[in-house]
Parts: sequence; structure tokens; C-alpha cells
Amino acid sequence: MSGPIDLPGASGPHGAIDRSDAIDLRGAIDLRGAIDLHTHSSVSDGTESPAELVRAAIAAGLGTVALTDHDSTAGWQEAFDAASGTGLTVIPGMELSTNYGPASVHMLAYLFDPLNGAIIAETQRIRDGRLHRAERIVERIGKDYDLTWDDVLAQSTDGGTLGRPHIADALVAKGHVTDRSAAFQSILHWRSGYYEKYYAPSPLEGVSMIVAAGGVPVLAHPATLGRYRVIEEKAIAQLADAGLFGLEIHHRDNTEDGKVRLYELAEKYHLVVTGSSDYHGVGKPNRLGENTTAPEVLERIVAVATGTRPFRG
Repeated sequence: MSGPIDLPGASGPHGAIDRSDAIDLRGAIDLRGAIDLHTHSSVSDGTESPAELVRAAIAAGLGTVALTDHDSTAGWQEAFDAASGTGLTVIPGMELSTNYGPASVHMLAYLFDPLNGAIIAETQRIRDGRLHRAERIVERIGKDYDLTWDDVLAQSTDGGTLGRPHIADALVAKGHVTDRSAAFQSILHWRSGYYEKYYAPSPLEGVSMIVAAGGVPVLAHPATLGRYRVIEEKAIAQLADAGLFGLEIHHRDNTEDGKVRLYELAEKYHLVVTGSSDYHGVGKPNRLGENTTAPEVLERIVAVATGTRPFRG
């Protein structure tokens, strides 16, 4: 049987779905099409609504897509509704922000309970931190460039997770840079003097929280520009002990040397290997399905989340 997850309705904050309905996926996954487990909608920093993202995934020939907006589940219901009857399977997920020393480390969370109190409280704290940090960044940039907070709000959606990508879009709209990439390479670069960190839990706290909410955590693009040197092996070992299930190795931003090292770590610590696009619409050059996940890996993720097999083995 193929098709989207059958979710009867939304309730709670951020359009959350009761997990008892959300993860009954056994026998419901279409494994004939490609599987892309990392995408973003306008709920966070993508440029397409969840429904538009679903239509783009169908047009790209995907069989399964995971919606993993930053620190929010608000797009889930719209994505489920848009996929209903199309044959596309939507995996509910999120990209949880965490901080490891000076580095920002992201944790993909699949099939967790969106009504989990700890998840709700922590993601609200993260989003609030992102918002106030963005306001301070814009205030500093505005001293040197024609940019106001209203310019940034014009690039965001109501209820979405507002962050630096929206500042980048505002800089583009004002003609200060050509595109998002140029903004992050110049005005929004951490060396520019405008950068500021925001609150986020540690990766270990993130993994523990996701597992406690019944979800499956995968470390997102951990070898980006040498980032695998920041996430040391001892940290990977600790995360694996806490319940880390996989590493997102097939991703355009991972370095080739980093991928080799990540494969070694995945084998040593019995972690699955995933691949995905990290699609943001026109916000990034990443294209849907440019990297994908093997069907057997998705089967294992679903089996763990639905309790049909042990976490390891």
C-alpha cells in the first residue's frame, strides 16, 4: 500500500498531531520512488509552503519526503493534507537546533511525539532565542546598511521560525547582495561582526529529548566544511550511547574526506547512513532528490519509531 500518512486532524501548539495517529506507517510506505529525508518549507527557512513543497516533491518523482523544518512541526498537517491521495508518503520530522561549543549542530528528528512537553517547551525557547537574536543582528546591520526589522518580517511567514535566512532574503530584496548565499558569505558571515549565537541545547540533550519523545535522531550533515573535526569521535560515541540512530552522510555540504571519516564512525558505532537534499526551495541551490536514503534504512527508522523492532541490531 502506498500513499501519505493518514492523520485525521491537528491539535495543540504548532499544528501538532497526536503521535498515536502520526506514526502508524507499517505497510504504508511507497518505496518505489526516491526517499528524501531532509526538506524545509516556509514554516522555517524554505521558500515554499508545505503544500507547495509536497507538489514539488511529486513533480520531482519522489516516493517519500520528510518535512524537517527548523524547531517546528507547524507544517505537518498542511503537508499531510496536500499529499493525501497522491501516492507520496510524508514523514513528519524536524531539524532540532543544538550547540556544541562554538559550533551549531543540527539534529534531524523523525516520527517523534509532537505533543511531548519537553519538545514543545524547548523548541519554543529556541525559536524565541532565534527571534531576539535576529532582532539584535538587524539592529547592528541597520547602522551600516539600509535595513529595518520590518524588511525582515516581510520575508517571513506568520508563526514560522524566523532566523538569519530571512535577514538574508531582506538584504537581497534591498539590493545589498545578489542572493542568500552571497549574504551568508559577506554581511551574515560570522566574521563580519554582525554575527551572534543563539540559545540551543547540547547535541546530547537533543538526542535524549528526541528519544524520550519516541523519535529517531539522525545527525544532520556533520562533515560540513570540516565540521567532522568539531564533532569528535568521543562525542559521536556518547551520542550513540544516548540513542543517536544515524548520520546524514550523503549531503552536498559534507566534505569528501569528512564522508570517509563518517562512514568509519557509522560502522564502528552501528549507525545508519542517510542521504537527503536539505531542500529550501529557491533559498538554496539544493535540489529535491539530489541525495537520497536507501529504502531499508527508512524501514529501520520507521520500525524503531513504531516499536516493531529493537533500537539496535
